[in-house]
Amino acid sequence: MQRNWSTNVISGIGLLLVATMFCGPAKADEKTAALYKQKCAACHGADGKGETPTGKAMKLRSFGDPEVAKMSDDELAGAIEKGKGKMPAYGKSLKPDEIKAMVAYVRSLAK
Repeated sequence: MQRNWSTNVISGIGLLLVATMFCGPAKADEKTAALYKQKCAACHGADGKGETPTGKAMKLRSFGDPEVAKMSDDELAGAIEKGKGKMPAYGKSLKPDEIKAMVAYVRSLAK
């Protein structure tokens, strides 16, 4: 009886961990994608290549560009938080965890 209960508890915990892996990040990714679309895509493009009229006028690099790829996560977060060049600062409108998620999202667009 004790072994059966332990097996059920361990199985239940495992199931919760697997469910969290598949459900948790998806919502965060959707939220970050929506924030990117709202705040970034007009210049950087939906795909992060910077091939929008504004992006071309500002000569934005693709997120896949080697110069962008070699930037650290802290450097990217700083650019999002404080702005860079003509890019506005988002430190007052985005929470630190949203900025961190945005860095990960930008990295995903570079692939």
